[in-house]
Amino acid sequence: MTLTPEQRSLRARIAAHKQHAAGRTNTGPARRAFMARFEDEVDPTRKLPTEERRRRAEQARRAYFTALALRSSVSRSRNTRPGDNRPPTKKK
Repeated sequence: MTLTPEQRSLRARIAAHKQHAAGRTNTGPARRAFMARFEDEVDPTRKLPTEERRRRAEQARRAYFTALALRSSVSRSRNTRPGDNRPPTKKK
């Protein structure tokens, strides 16, 4: 059976959705490494109790993503003219 590129893409998306729905993803190690970054930031010597370190790491993670949202908002506002409700055009 020969599939078009669009059909192959749809088939791959279906497989990915099924894999995620079944909980068979391999993102666990990456998520743990990402969270470890914040644990290292808040308690590099590992002197805090585990639960306190995790609580602070979660707050550091939230601060990180909130700062990203602020940077994104500022960037978008620079690309929009005042009173213009149209989406910004791409710079070339």
